[in-house]
Amino acid sequence: MSLLSLQSAHLALGDVPLLAHAQLSIAPGERIGLIGRNGTGKSTLLKVLAGWVPLDDGQRMIQPHLALSYVAQEPELDGEDTVFEAVNQGLKDLHLAMAQYSRGEGDLHQLQNQIESRDGWHWQQRVQETLTRLRLQGDQKIKHLSGGTRKRVALGQALVASPDVLLLDEPTNHLDLDSILWLESLLQGFKGSIVVVTHDRTFLDHVATRIVELDRGVLSHFPGRFQAYQQAKEAALHAEEQAHARADKKLAEEELWIRKGVEARRTRSVARVARLVQLRAERQARRETLGQVKARVDSGSLSGKVVAELKEVSLSFNEKPIVKRFSATLLRGDKIGLIGPNGAGKTTLLKLMLGSLRPDSGSVKLGTNLQMAYFDQMREAIDPDATLEDFISPGSEWITIGTQRQHVKSYLGDFLFAPSRAHSPVRSLSGGERNRLLLARLFARPANVLVLDEPTNDLDIDTLEVLESLLQKHQGTVIVVSHDRAFLENVVTSIIAYEGDGQWREYEGGVDDWLLQSQRAIAWNTPALTNDETPRPQTKAVHLANQTLPHTAPTSPRKLSYKEQREWDALPSLIDALEAEQAALNQSLADGSLYATDPKTAADKAARVMAIEEALLQALSRWTDLETRATG
Repeated sequence: MSLLSLQSAHLALGDVPLLAHAQLSIAPGERIGLIGRNGTGKSTLLKVLAGWVPLDDGQRMIQPHLALSYVAQEPELDGEDTVFEAVNQGLKDLHLAMAQYSRGEGDLHQLQNQIESRDGWHWQQRVQETLTRLRLQGDQKIKHLSGGTRKRVALGQALVASPDVLLLDEPTNHLDLDSILWLESLLQGFKGSIVVVTHDRTFLDHVATRIVELDRGVLSHFPGRFQAYQQAKEAALHAEEQAHARADKKLAEEELWIRKGVEARRTRSVARVARLVQLRAERQARRETLGQVKARVDSGSLSGKVVAELKEVSLSFNEKPIVKRFSATLLRGDKIGLIGPNGAGKTTLLKLMLGSLRPDSGSVKLGTNLQMAYFDQMREAIDPDATLEDFISPGSEWITIGTQRQHVKSYLGDFLFAPSRAHSPVRSLSGGERNRLLLARLFARPANVLVLDEPTNDLDIDTLEVLESLLQKHQGTVIVVSHDRAFLENVVTSIIAYEGDGQWREYEGGVDDWLLQSQRAIAWNTPALTNDETPRPQTKAVHLANQTLPHTAPTSPRKLSYKEQREWDALPSLIDALEAEQAALNQSLADGSLYATDPKTAADKAARVMAIEEALLQALSRWTDLETRATG
């Protein structure tokens, strides 16, 4: 039985169809992940499902008396309300029915049934239970809350009504990793149906039971979790490309036939001409696959081997420790992820690393020849009235990336901005488009140290994957603050995690490695408890590890992360290629004649042989390390 459905739904924004005869059906208990490029209309589709936006054509069908709650991407809350009052707004229909009943208005029997079916007489208890469940303090004023806590309040408004269908638009925005894990657990235990718009791939994998993609006005359905969708989507795109290629070939053949000589025109078939007209119409109506960001990054000149060295660094604000006796050495080529709850001090630690903030004690020594690009600084300096063209390249129509010179409109096109939008103001962009523009400006300047503070907010999945690829290939140093687990896992080589009370600790590997090492630390460092002892409080990192991973013995082999498994699989081919190249170079240098005829080439080849030798040692060492960790 379908609770809520769309039949042949059509909705257009100007000439662009956001929905083109779309079909969607929501079954009881189903959890749907709604994905798609920025600007395709996902938020609008949620509003259609909620009944906020009418369709141009087609039907929205809903079961009678269905309870439906919608949580917008940016919830509108009254800053003067308390949290209790704001959450209680989710019961306003119930309060209206209770007021009518108390005044003796309307059908009293029907009103009484409505109130009792929703346990209306105990509404205060329901609000308080919801606050407890969401870890909210009812007496706090909305205006004093962070963005993440406001999201919880909006979620409380929705949940207090016990909806049959819950519609969520980007619920993980502004949430830290601990809160995202909590939300996952909450939604996994929710008994109603869910439709959620999010670009958090790990969140989708843990929550969704079906993926629905909005692409060029069409809804495509993929049963299962996000990883299954990725495989099915790749196959579907390949099939679509082949079908389009066949159609284009047939159209070309028919166009050639219709342009043949007089005799062919005399004998042409009416049916064949009609078929040509149909092929032309189909080609005209076809909406091509949306392009992909074509970014590249200029790593600038090499920095010194040591980028930054922190020794026993401490910093406090208002007697609250933010960083306490933290030491670390950042080397050229490191890719570091900073993890911690909102308010822990991740941005403060970043500024200490970059030398823009002085510690209370300890020392920070920066390396040589550093060219830094700081994503968050660009966000703060953005001029909403500037045109896209001026924001990317002030005062010039050309930009130079590495050795390549490119017109700014062409460069904007690489980031999916049409040339006609080059003179549009920045304020006209959506949140995802604005972040894409910021990345375009970031990559338009040479930098051997990239610092990215929450770069993944509002970016669609395709753009996230392109950004991951760029950062993986970047030859300089990368420091990232993010709560996106898949992004961190695919990019970073080490994690610096907050562990409470100003304590920060560095872990080798990605998020999965951090969680595993945190848990091992518990197993090794926590003594057995006697009956009269109580457990010591856990740090947030340890708490997350316990939530996410099963207990593992310290000596057991562990499964490699997805990134490590790919690296391990690729290493034999890399080693073979390096050995083959080295053998060919040695053969060309063997008789010594090249040194006499072309000494520069000979010297270059000899240097390459030495570089290959070092690369081989590193590759062999890495392969041995991964094999040992995987097999124990």
